Amino acid sequence: MVLEPATSRCRGDNYHKDKVDDAVPALFFLTIHDNLGLEWKGHDCDALGRLHSKGRILDPVGRSKSVVLTEEGEKRCEELSRSHFGIPE
Repeated sequence: MVLEPATSRCRGDNYHKDKVDDAVPALFFLTIHDNLGLEWKGHDCDALGRLHSKGRILDPVGRSKSVVLTEEGEKRCEELSRSHFGIPE
């Protein structure tokens, strides 16, 4: 499976990468897999790479169809999801 860069889907670099980097983990929290810290990696490849460099997920490169959230990443996912989507505690 060949993963295409975000630029092909986002029509260039004309988008706010920090907002994407906040939205992806917010979505992770909504769809997290059985509280195991596993999340489907069908999100933008460039965003996953940036989240890895920020220490929020383990290296997304590989055959696995999911990524593993770090402890910090799990906390940040919940914070972002609550702030973006208003999930009650």
